[in-house]
Amino acid sequence: MSSYPAPKRALDKVLALTLLVVLAPVFVAVYAAMTLDMLLRPADRGPWLYRERRISRGVEFDLLKFRTLRCSVLEEMSGGSHARVHEADSGNLTWAGRRLLKPWYLDELPQLWNIFRGEMSIVGPRPWPPSMVENQVAGGLTYRPDFIAGWTGPAQVEKGVTEPAGYAVLDLEYVEACRVSTTLRIVRRDLGLVWRTFVVMAKGEGPRF
Repeated sequence: MSSYPAPKRALDKVLALTLLVVLAPVFVAVYAAMTLDMLLRPADRGPWLYRERRISRGVEFDLLKFRTLRCSVLEEMSGGSHARVHEADSGNLTWAGRRLLKPWYLDELPQLWNIFRGEMSIVGPRPWPPSMVENQVAGGLTYRPDFIAGWTGPAQVEKGVTEPAGYAVLDLEYVEACRVSTTLRIVRRDLGLVWRTFVVMAKGEGPRF
């Protein structure tokens, strides 16, 4: 089966467009909170969006996120570094990033545009930076260059999984299920994972700072 079959692609576009419309008030609220943060805290000022190179089906693209890191931190990042590493330190985050964006995973919402553009899927293995993909491929795991990257997936709804090996197992199970399943099962599985994702987001159980 293709790594991005037509039915999955169609579902992605419909869901991405629907969520962009339905969540428009959330986008407005995030922009308002970030604007207020930047007005009150000079150290937090900078662009609303952050772009980072990631891999999906072997192709590099600009992953979109609401900016959670202070610009001074972004400027100090080396070429092979990526935001996730620095987001683990609460001192690197803006107030909006620490109190609003990270706890409810709202920084990931702009990726709905990546999905609508066909660069990502709603569900699949998370897109990794090129250097991390190269290391994983060198270790014998080649599914990320072959399969469409996702906004969410089994590894993201299983909050108890913390080890990279655990994520890889869940990713591989999903990829294999997509390869052998019928179109209806793929759609049902993806919709179920999207629902579970919003349940996780609603709990606000992101990183605690």
